[in-house]
Amino acid sequence: MVAAAQRPAAQRPAPSVALPAAPAELLGAFRDDYGSSYRVSATLFEHLPRAKYHIVSWHPVERYLIARNDTNNVADKALWTRIDWMPFDNMAPYTWGFCLTAYRAATEQDARNTPPADRQAPRTGCNGFPFTRMQHATSDSARHWSR
Repeated sequence: MVAAAQRPAAQRPAPSVALPAAPAELLGAFRDDYGSSYRVSATLFEHLPRAKYHIVSWHPVERYLIARNDTNNVADKALWTRIDWMPFDNMAPYTWGFCLTAYRAATEQDARNTPPADRQAPRTGCNGFPFTRMQHATSDSARHWSR
């Protein structure tokens, strides 16, 4: 067996680094204000039925995450995405909103360096568009996803 230090860099296991945890309020099944469905876990942001973003880092203090676009996505395959989010108060049933601030960055660092969405202007602060508003999905919509 070859020791990890003797393996080429591309084959070495990634170092164990404690990353910030995903905010609990962003995890679960959701529907947006356009009728689309989503599932969010600590490692995957899914815009159902076809777009997947593999989360590589959460930045809860700054309210953004960095993800790698799935190679099976219809567009922007294997590129990098920055998703900014913000909580919503007094906007029931919507509890938070997100912006695909960058969705076709060439590198993880390019996505990370993208200027944040403008949370002071949620109606236009997402590259000239509104933040997508999210509400918890009902059990009916969750059943729809399992088909």
